[in-house]
Amino acid sequence: MISPTPQAPVRRPTAADGFVVVDKPEGWTSHDVVGRMRRLAGTRKVGHAGTLDPMATGVLVLGIGKATRLLTYVVGADKDYDATIRLGVATTTDDAEGQVLSVAGPGAVERVDRAALDAGIADLTGDIQQVPTSVSAIKVDGKRAYALVRAGESVELEARPVTVSRFEVLAVRPATATVPDELPARDVPVVDVDVRVTVSSGTYVRALARDLGAALGTGGHLTALRRTRVGGYDLAGARTLEQLEAQADADGTLATLPMAEAARATFPVRELDEDEVRALGYGQWVTPSGRPEVVAALSPSGTLVALLEDTRRRGDDLAKPVLVLAAR
Repeated sequence: MISPTPQAPVRRPTAADGFVVVDKPEGWTSHDVVGRMRRLAGTRKVGHAGTLDPMATGVLVLGIGKATRLLTYVVGADKDYDATIRLGVATTTDDAEGQVLSVAGPGAVERVDRAALDAGIADLTGDIQQVPTSVSAIKVDGKRAYALVRAGESVELEARPVTVSRFEVLAVRPATATVPDELPARDVPVVDVDVRVTVSSGTYVRALARDLGAALGTGGHLTALRRTRVGGYDLAGARTLEQLEAQADADGTLATLPMAEAARATFPVRELDEDEVRALGYGQWVTPSGRPEVVAALSPSGTLVALLEDTRRRGDDLAKPVLVLAAR
């Protein structure tokens, strides 16, 4: 007997253009979350603002439909993380998913006191030069660094300027860790340091763990990472995938943060009059906003019309549309 052909899943109604802030679960890649959101939102036009490693959890900002065009501005925002740094063991990936590179010598971890820890953190705070982790997505000769590392190649990345505006110790906990990459496996003393950091775009928290361990002579890597904020979006406004699916099932359509509200959380806002709305709809320039950064321009009814940037043209100060979202 021939079994019936399975029916394709019913496509959900397309969600409105806007943002969805997800509390990403551990073990999922950012691409996995995008794939799930495409099914929930009933559209393939879904993107994310800033990758989170599978080990990491927390705030992942997704754009749906036209809102994907705003994501490039969210990527560059500063971010908050809660993390746990383990001193005493260094790994190939600077986190718990990598193989053990080295284990601190006898007594090295025990000699790390709070004064030394605070001094090491102070040196990694402010405007610093950071060498990205070797398993980053940075391209080297056209290939991702992590792909080269996994293929067994040695990768050397150049230091780049980043800003660590906050590097706060929340707790220090002596512990014991099993080193599985040695035969036989053995337990070694470690120190787990719970921290809270605020960093600029492009900063690798894993690299902070690596560099702190190197400075203290113990080696170090990240064992936990939770992103609590990206720009104007934080955990208070984030929902789990289970919550999002339950909402979409109950209401029939995935709810999104409307474009205008998403813009208010990302940009300074400029209120337009109807003449300016009409001009921008045709791609024309308008009077300057008087701000150095990109601003969100809203219509009198609250619709996001365009993103504007002040510039000079033929000796006049004007605001040009860098992105028009409500064209005539």
